[in-house]
Amino acid sequence: CPQVQRALLALTIPLETLQAVKGRMLQAMCKGLSRQTHAQANVRMLPTYICSTPDGTEKGDLLVVELCQSHVRTLWVTLLGDGNQSPQVTYKIFDMPRDIIQGKGEALFDFIAQCVRQFLGGISSPQHRLPLGFVFPFSCRHTRLDKAELISWSKGFSCSDMEGKDIVQLLRSAINKQELYHVDVVALMNDTVGTMMTCSMGGEPCEVALVVGTGTNSCFMAEAQQVEMAEETSGQMCVNTEWGHFGDDGTLSDILTPYDQHVDRESSNPGEKRFEKLVGSLYLGEIVRHVLTALAAEKALFAGSSVASLRTKDVLKTQQVLEIIDNEEGMAEARRALEALGLQPSERDCCRVQQICRAVVSRAAALCAAGLAAILSHMCQSRELERLVVNVGVDGELYRGHTRFREILQSVTGLLAPECMATLLPSVDGTGQGAAMVTAVALRLAAQHREVDQLLAPLRLSRADLERVQALMRREMELGLGSESNVNASVRMLPTYVCGTPDGTERGEFLALDLGGTNFRVLVVRVAQDGICMASEIYAIPTAVMQGTGEALFDHIIECIMDFQLKQDLMEQVLPLGFTFSFPCKQLGLDKAVLLSWTKGFSASGCVGQDVVQLLREAAQRKQHLGLKVVAVVNDTVGTMMSCGYDDPKCEIGLIVGTGTNACYMEEMQNVGTVEGQQGRMCINMEWGAFGDNGCLDDIFTDFDRLVDEKTINAGKQRFEKLISGMYLGEIVRHILLALVEKQLLFRGKPCPKLQTRDIFQTKFLSTIEIDGLALRQVRAILQDLELQASFEDSVLVQKVCQTVSLRAAQLCAAGLAAMVEKMRQNRGLAQLAVTVGVDGTLYKMHPHFSQHLQQMLWDLAPSCTVTFLQSEDGSGKGAALVAAVACRRAGP
Repeated sequence: CPQVQRALLALTIPLETLQAVKGRMLQAMCKGLSRQTHAQANVRMLPTYICSTPDGTEKGDLLVVELCQSHVRTLWVTLLGDGNQSPQVTYKIFDMPRDIIQGKGEALFDFIAQCVRQFLGGISSPQHRLPLGFVFPFSCRHTRLDKAELISWSKGFSCSDMEGKDIVQLLRSAINKQELYHVDVVALMNDTVGTMMTCSMGGEPCEVALVVGTGTNSCFMAEAQQVEMAEETSGQMCVNTEWGHFGDDGTLSDILTPYDQHVDRESSNPGEKRFEKLVGSLYLGEIVRHVLTALAAEKALFAGSSVASLRTKDVLKTQQVLEIIDNEEGMAEARRALEALGLQPSERDCCRVQQICRAVVSRAAALCAAGLAAILSHMCQSRELERLVVNVGVDGELYRGHTRFREILQSVTGLLAPECMATLLPSVDGTGQGAAMVTAVALRLAAQHREVDQLLAPLRLSRADLERVQALMRREMELGLGSESNVNASVRMLPTYVCGTPDGTERGEFLALDLGGTNFRVLVVRVAQDGICMASEIYAIPTAVMQGTGEALFDHIIECIMDFQLKQDLMEQVLPLGFTFSFPCKQLGLDKAVLLSWTKGFSASGCVGQDVVQLLREAAQRKQHLGLKVVAVVNDTVGTMMSCGYDDPKCEIGLIVGTGTNACYMEEMQNVGTVEGQQGRMCINMEWGAFGDNGCLDDIFTDFDRLVDEKTINAGKQRFEKLISGMYLGEIVRHILLALVEKQLLFRGKPCPKLQTRDIFQTKFLSTIEIDGLALRQVRAILQDLELQASFEDSVLVQKVCQTVSLRAAQLCAAGLAAMVEKMRQNRGLAQLAVTVGVDGTLYKMHPHFSQHLQQMLWDLAPSCTVTFLQSEDGSGKGAALVAAVACRRAGP
């Protein structure tokens, strides 16, 4: 029959069209996720604030209330912490009067609260705090797990004066009216989310859910930073797609049939929920009815029968459609259903009706598959996976009710998203147990966050703490500058004999040597009228040399200088050399500096107490390298200040925050009690890394800092540096992570042998882990390289620890700088000081937030100082050459 063939063809969607529908769904999802386009999106992609799936440790008694189509279901769920293998469930169903569904909103919530009271009365519940999870299967805008405003009713509900109201608050008020003050509404979710959580109980987590019943909807665990409508930016968050509205903007017009248009016009919401009207069981019977009516009018069906009954809305139910497509009993059911409508169907009529029912249900399954494939592909792409393996929880009468629907959904999803392997898990208990799981997970995470916050509290410094550090730094600076008090100061305030910054008239060719860590640099710097050009080479210092004899160390340095000069064809020239030596020294002149102590892992013997320039000269003699003319020795901080001072004359501070930390600044000579002279200024090398070595910072030091300090080669020394610099932050984080594992708050408390290894957690990991918008899979990848099997929740927690440690470092650094700039301002009698800080060091340069936190806190602590930060692009080597150049300029011809 051509008319029937035409109808069946209209209801059949080719695979290419389904692929196009999947693409449109993906676009609609992206629109819903974006803050800019969310308001215009049909697929709303609502954040649920559910950020975790169960891990099996959940335990305790939970109350659940589930608002259903025609009843309220209350459940008492007891979880035993046994991997959620055997939850104990008691439930009761309360039929809902029809007038409540379309009456006043207050009456609906009063009825729900009465059901709760009656249910609890029947099971003699204890009067201690009883957490409640509420399943509310309507579109809501969440701002928290326990705060959500109703967007719109559906499924026949239309209670008045409810849209825009906080659903949780309405339920709480109704429960309080019943004097159930111990019942605490913890979480609100829809039925789709409940399905996902129910299916997460059997071991492997379920990260997608699909409901195909009266209506249809889906949800999935998205990367939190993609959910722009939520404040959360780390971890995962379950997104409720509200995909029933897909196509409301006309994107499905090419697959809509005249039958669908009829169904839509007769609905209570024409033009809305177009996808749901193609898929939901509320509408499939109606689609079949309109097809049969059209075919009867074309004389293709029910010849000789009156078809007036087919014109009555809802006379054919979806349940009947599902029974008709059954292979065994389908034909008999078709006859029964049609005869009940007063029709006299022939055998052929029954066969054709069965074909039409199958086409309508098959189309619904295929469209569901296109939507599900869009979600799976989105997850796979956003996680940058080649292959996604995921569990999908499914519920609803269409999925449960017919094998054909399930088979089409599974096979078409596989065809449309071949890069994804989805296992469909039927929901065992609807959404009730899932709601209990959401509530239990929320309670577990809240308890975990409290414990974590308690553990991290000593590392979180208040404004008062930082003001006290600033005042202590100022006091130690004054002590360090005093001729008599200097010996008792932890901040040494060493004179550098650098009395001027570059003025732009410096000219010539200079050698520079930059020694301050495991690598050092040799440079040739040419200063001309049109700027500076440089050539340099980096040389490694083996650990054995760093920790061997002083002779071996300085011999190695001279060999590297000779190698560089040879390569640069400079062996025949005697160039002035500036020596950046980034260790605490007592400077006795511009070219004379006595090493006070090694830091940064160096411990070469026979050097402490010696003039490092003399040690360099003696090594040159041993190596018969006679063309060495050391003009100036500076540390890296002074070099950085001079390097930046060439570009900005206001640069009078140098700051290093890298492997170690230090600062220098231009002090009034009249305040420098350790050097004779009253006129002008001199750069003071603060050596602030030792701030606190006299115990003044003991109350800032945490147990984690003490554990790190005890294992260093200079225990009890460089206390401030050990709170701030890159050499130690990774170790502080490692000790915190070990404490969290011990408290069963991280990696499920499983032993982490690799984490016991000192220095395994490098500071560069902090810089990577804290990058804004970094997907948690990248955090997990870093942790997996350390043989740490981290969940998404673990990754969020590690991120939080890193953020806490690096924020404290930046704030302490700011407190030290605030003391310095305030002293400079007061020295000069200024109401407002404008000064530039030349800054270098990997932590400052590479960490995504360190500089921002430092500058913000400095502004807070020293509001009368306008401080500009200028990064040193060329390290401190260029600065050493400029110190030599300034010295040569000042010395004259």
